[in-house]
Amino acid sequence: MSVENFIQESFFEDIFPSVTGTPQPSNFQQRQRRRLLSPAKTAPHPSLPDFRVVRSTRRKRGVTAFRNNGIIEIHIPDRTTRRDEAALIPEMIALVVEREARQRRGDDLLEKMSSQLLSQYLPEFHERPSSIRWRSMQGRWGSCTTVDGTIRVAGRLASAPDYVLNCVILHELIHLRLPGHGPEFYELLARYPDLARAEAFLEGFESGLASAPEPVIPQDLEPAPLL
Repeated sequence: MSVENFIQESFFEDIFPSVTGTPQPSNFQQRQRRRLLSPAKTAPHPSLPDFRVVRSTRRKRGVTAFRNNGIIEIHIPDRTTRRDEAALIPEMIALVVEREARQRRGDDLLEKMSSQLLSQYLPEFHERPSSIRWRSMQGRWGSCTTVDGTIRVAGRLASAPDYVLNCVILHELIHLRLPGHGPEFYELLARYPDLARAEAFLEGFESGLASAPEPVIPQDLEPAPLL
């Protein structure tokens, strides 16, 4: 098996020479670098955390990414072009970071927040969720199944401010009693004092996603939960 390892600095030299300020290395120098598994260095783009790209001839398709000793490793097929690799890097780093954020804010946090919201804003409710969990969702912030009382919150909100997450949870808690979005539903939702602020955040977030380019979805790494 042939495995090629790239650190950020050497990876970006031939794509962003104006950033690194170094000439493109010879083919021999490139081969020598690829044989070494060097510690990750600061990425030319300041918003990217430390990462390493690992190429493998055994990997025929799909991409995986995980953190190893503090460094995000992105494993890709050897045949991936350098420019496709450059496009994949931000996407895969985002998946790892969001997955870690979701793990830090686990289901127990959702349960605690829902209990506080019921007590504070819906004291007359005897309904309680049978479960409330992070889930991968397309096009939705959350969902509630009134038949069994299960609530799901979009994992993409794991890094959202608490006032936004509270608003989404309260929305779904109201659905435990009211499945539709009639006047009574909105009267209850209006009890939340940060409603307008949270809705503005979600609207801006959704607009940003709509204008973003279509992401590359790895085939053997399930993406972070979406709304």
